[in-house]
Amino acid sequence: MKASVIIPNLNGAGWLRDSIESVFAQTEQDFELIVVDNGSTDESLTIAQSYVGRPGYTLLCNDTNTGFSHAVNQGIAVARGEYIALFNNDAFAEPDWLAELIRTAEADPRIFAVSSLMLRYYEPELADDAGDYVTLLGFACKRGDGLRAARYQTPCRVFSACGGAALYRKSILDEIGVFDELFFAYYEDVDLSWRANNRGYKNVYCPTARCRHICGATTGAVRYNPFKSIQSGRNSILLPYKNQPLLMLALNFVPMALGYALKVVMFRLRGFGSDYAKGFAEARAALPKLQKPPFRWRDLPNYVWVEGSLIAGLFRYIVYRLQRLFKIT
Repeated sequence: MKASVIIPNLNGAGWLRDSIESVFAQTEQDFELIVVDNGSTDESLTIAQSYVGRPGYTLLCNDTNTGFSHAVNQGIAVARGEYIALFNNDAFAEPDWLAELIRTAEADPRIFAVSSLMLRYYEPELADDAGDYVTLLGFACKRGDGLRAARYQTPCRVFSACGGAALYRKSILDEIGVFDELFFAYYEDVDLSWRANNRGYKNVYCPTARCRHICGATTGAVRYNPFKSIQSGRNSILLPYKNQPLLMLALNFVPMALGYALKVVMFRLRGFGSDYAKGFAEARAALPKLQKPPFRWRDLPNYVWVEGSLIAGLFRYIVYRLQRLFKIT
């Protein structure tokens, strides 16, 4: 089987059926669809159950919300495909979405992840995500968020694929590991892509794999809310600590400390300072549980590439903030 598409669902009654139907309408038909329900209490569980018995469809159910990473890992554990495609329950794929992702991945066996062009559902002329990047300040950012999608029509290498609509090569997942469940939600996809970067694999962006996305429909956080603020506070600490060798952490300590200070100010101004601080406290408790990959000398060129990407990401972020300040799309 060519691919396994996994949709994690939590209370997605308003959009799950359309999301599933958009997957079943793909021109690429050599795939299975696995929906993992994470303790839904609305009608979305009934919607997911209505497809049981359809060929190529599997439904897994949890009694409670176990987190995005755990739900996805459950799907991966039963997946039979050569590739794993993740798809949000509030995303809607164009018919060639899966075929384009697979075509891109098969161009190079060193490609680990392929990121889609995610368009804003209510403003489809604007990008929601065109691959993710990380800055020297420690920020993980959505490339192209709120800018004209026409700017992002060129395939390229990216730091990370956005897990809301991405394809992963299963054989490399078997090598580097699946999603880290300490990342309950948010940044788990960046962590996975970062691990691949450290091992010399590539994450790329495919502009012809398109879908529309209702940003924040499941968590209720288009920008921020208490839940997302806690997750951001915790995972923004775990992400660089886990994936940077100690020398790189020391080298980047000052800019990252500045970045965290800026985030503290930003979250306080938005009324979520205490939630962000709670995330920091959770990070301290979680750090001893992290499985930090060992340093490997043969990966030194990969660490250098990552460091260069963090520096480039800082300049990209500055340009992006100026674009938003002056309302340039």
